[in-house]
Amino acid sequence: MKDKFEEIFSEQTLLELFPANRANDFFEALLGDANDGSYDIRLKYDGHDEKRNTLDFCLELVERPGCCLACNLTLGLPEVFSRHPIINIKGLVADIEERIDDMAKCGDWKLGNTVQKEKSLHCIPLEISLA
Repeated sequence: MKDKFEEIFSEQTLLELFPANRANDFFEALLGDANDGSYDIRLKYDGHDEKRNTLDFCLELVERPGCCLACNLTLGLPEVFSRHPIINIKGLVADIEERIDDMAKCGDWKLGNTVQKEKSLHCIPLEISLA
């Protein structure tokens, strides 16, 4: 059964909320050259948890061709992403709230620990409490 938010957070909406070029901007600021980044970042909607009353998302880190997405590169990222102005999680949550304004308000948010889903795919969970 689809949750009431699934329709809102389509692939197109997720790209609008977190544009594909944001990873390049991040690596440009961090490393001086976007081509030195080893992964792309995309936003994925993981559902609404009614018991916890949260919206669950994931920042997927997708290995770029010819690069290595090693755990030692991604383990400290939740802390970095939570503060980095280009990744802008606070702004992302505000944009998400605009999309669901008539249904709920966003409260606190947190980034979880990096999870390796596949060798070339890691995920940083984003949990947003609803008020």
